[in-house]
Amino acid sequence: MRCPFCGADDTRVIDSRLANEGDQVRRRRRCSACDERFTTYEVAELTLPRVIKSNAAREPFDDDKLRGGIMRALEKRPVSIDRIEAALSHIRKRILISGEREVPSSMIGELVMDELRQLDEVAYIRFASVYRRFDAIEEFRSMIEHLESDPTPEQRNRQINLLPIIPKA
Repeated sequence: MRCPFCGADDTRVIDSRLANEGDQVRRRRRCSACDERFTTYEVAELTLPRVIKSNAAREPFDDDKLRGGIMRALEKRPVSIDRIEAALSHIRKRILISGEREVPSSMIGELVMDELRQLDEVAYIRFASVYRRFDAIEEFRSMIEHLESDPTPEQRNRQINLLPIIPKA
């Protein structure tokens, strides 16, 4: 690795650690020529599948489009960048795990909706209104009623059980 300070080719790794939920390796390096230290990150280069759009056109997966859509939905919402990055990483992993060479854009949209529901319900409604092309107030009302009647697993865990849970035999 070339030193970013002096351009020398002789740098040594002095420390390596896992970063970003184990998806990256963080390496501290020292230049033998100028003795400066710097950090590099090593990430596996994985090829995401092509996206099949609703008009049947095919295009490469665009991480910027994914990030942009999520950031627009979360605009002015109290969600940390770390949680957003984790959601993006989770979506990418689920797409990779599918093992498909091509995935429909609708699958990506549903994955985004799943993640937004966990992050922020207002952002979820915002995204859903554009993604599902809401054109009437009743569609918003229906989505909100669905949210209220079907809590996320995290919300269910925060609820107090009023009746004891009896295991089925």
